[in-house]
Amino acid sequence: MKWYMKYSELERKLKTEGCRWFKNGKRHPIWYSPITDRYFEMSYHQSEEVKQGTLKSICKTSGIKI
Repeated sequence: MKWYMKYSELERKLKTEGCRWFKNGKRHPIWYSPITDRYFEMSYHQSEEVKQGTLKSICKTSGIKI
């Protein structure tokens, strides 16, 4: 199963699940997930589509389901 999503859509989904921006990293913003109690990197490229591997990794680390 393939999911297609832009970074802006993913950010909206993360916010509805309780995840939040933590701080700006050197290259990417760092987000925090209260679901898994872990930090993860996102992207500044809001209009770009998220690559499949990146989306899978963010979903796993944040604990959200798409």
